[in-house]
Amino acid sequence: MNVEFIEALQQIQKDKGIAKEVLIDAIEAALISSYKRNFGTAQNVRVEIDRDSGDVHVYSQKRVVEVVEDETLEIQLQDAKEIDPNFEVEDIVEREVTPRNFGRIAAQTAKQVVVQRIREAERGIVFDEYINRETDIITGTVARVAKGIVYVNLGKIEAVLGPNEQMPTEEYNHGDRIKTYIVEVKKTTKGPQITVSRTHPGLIKRLFELEVPEIHDGTVSIKSISREAGSRTKIAVESTDENVDPVGACVGPKGNRVQSIVDELKGEKIDIIKYSKDPVEFITSALSPAKVVSTEVNLQEKTAKVIVPDYQLSLAIGKEGQNARLAAKLTGWKIDIKSESQANQE
Repeated sequence: MNVEFIEALQQIQKDKGIAKEVLIDAIEAALISSYKRNFGTAQNVRVEIDRDSGDVHVYSQKRVVEVVEDETLEIQLQDAKEIDPNFEVEDIVEREVTPRNFGRIAAQTAKQVVVQRIREAERGIVFDEYINRETDIITGTVARVAKGIVYVNLGKIEAVLGPNEQMPTEEYNHGDRIKTYIVEVKKTTKGPQITVSRTHPGLIKRLFELEVPEIHDGTVSIKSISREAGSRTKIAVESTDENVDPVGACVGPKGNRVQSIVDELKGEKIDIIKYSKDPVEFITSALSPAKVVSTEVNLQEKTAKVIVPDYQLSLAIGKEGQNARLAAKLTGWKIDIKSESQANQE
């Protein structure tokens, strides 16, 4: 290795942000292994790269002892004092043992180390960028679909949209632009792995934050969300300003705000519910679009008995029980729905 090599490390430091000293330390550590592997030695060695010239030097290291038990690792005090009278027991004696052809091995090893460190640094930069975006929305393009997994190109990296995170009503084709919710960013031996979702309730939350200024600035808050992806979502909202209608803010002028979210979700229905601390009011609203005659709650058991008109029973329960199920999840209450006829028979 030579001066050009040191200059190359300085350029890498400038371009990639990896300190030259960090690279040199890593190369020196790798060269110790290379030396032992290529020259079949078990002795302790130290490798030093000259920071100016790039020259590589290998030094054997032996510990000074009274009685030598291992000649590859130890040197007797008497022999050490012949080298330098100042040596004492437990000192380390170094002697240069740089092989004649070690420069070629050093150059190969250095290249491998530098490439690996650059790769690690780039992965680290990508990880740092995306770890701060967990629970956020990101737009990407479908790169490919393999074995039911959709790989989404985010620019610097591909994210994984697994089968359970895909909308059952959607098809994903190469080149499609889609918004996804970042569920998790984790480090792996192959670099950062990003898991994204189209089914997570967090996607709904983030979409409303993007579309509704009153949510973004905190005037309107999202209290809870229940979702069956691709079919229906219920979202409970509350306003901190009595002059701002939270439902109206989310619906938007002529319904354009909620419609843009419905369009993004390919037609998924969204019920926007006004949150109330009064469980009767909240449960009654949560069963929308069904009309409720009366609601009785058991605070201790957190159960509710809801009576609806006969003609509203199927609407209140919903197809395959969906409306009742989503309302229960939204409110956190167990809801028992009966028609007026059923209630009168009890």
